[in-house]
Amino acid sequence: MKLVRYGQPGAEKPGLVDGDGTIRDLSAHVSDIAGAALLPETLHKIAGLDAKSLPAVAAGTRLGSCVARPGNFIAVGLNFADHAAETNNPIPVEPILFNKAPNCVQGPNDDVVIPPGSVKTDWEVELAFVIGKPGYRISEKDAASHIAGFCICNDVSEREYQIERSGQWMKGKGLPTFGPLGPWLVTPDEVGDFNNLKMWLKVNGEYMQNGSSKTMIFQCHYLVHYISQFMHLDTGDVITTGTPPGVGLGFKPPKFLKAGDVMEVGIEHLGVQHQHVKQG
Repeated sequence: MKLVRYGQPGAEKPGLVDGDGTIRDLSAHVSDIAGAALLPETLHKIAGLDAKSLPAVAAGTRLGSCVARPGNFIAVGLNFADHAAETNNPIPVEPILFNKAPNCVQGPNDDVVIPPGSVKTDWEVELAFVIGKPGYRISEKDAASHIAGFCICNDVSEREYQIERSGQWMKGKGLPTFGPLGPWLVTPDEVGDFNNLKMWLKVNGEYMQNGSSKTMIFQCHYLVHYISQFMHLDTGDVITTGTPPGVGLGFKPPKFLKAGDVMEVGIEHLGVQHQHVKQG
């Protein structure tokens, strides 16, 4: 099942994608793709609906983030062995965690805005998942029951702020527009082996990243377990799991985004994002 949010920013409505690719309105059944709508029992009810009986949404309607603004937006750093190598960092012994600001979340095709004065804004295709059933100190064997679905995240990053300004990485990770999510929130039954998904990112039609989730160091179920040792995971929380090699920082010399660039961000079974880059 593919869930979406559609409509103008701040007024998105819930929907699902039927077998023909048409978005269908779910407003009569849930108020948003958030909260109780993400609990296992509600997802089961939605899956039982006759999609063709739901009102169709006009083709070309804007898509918002596939989940409403999360309470927590948690990211995992250096979680791909080949990405750690390209940045000359050792393989982490434990997951490296940082926060992205929840209000940086936006639609998958909305513009990405370079902060004023920034010259080191970078891209990162990432596999993200959304918490359905909440929990604290979740065992790894029970982790699957806590995941509502998977989606694409472009973990847009300002490298000067992240690396050169000292302190927490979050300085370069939570700026406005730095968290495109979607286009779809895909339930686990439709994703297949999420530990072996093709992942790619193009800038102006040129492949920059072309990797796979199989090179993740810490996989999704372990991350649910690990992160829940340090905080209570709530329904709707987003966890984004790291990026394969090919980020701008890893090139010699580095490559960074500039106004006018166009990004295409894709993960197998999870769709494709398209973002135009603008100068703030």
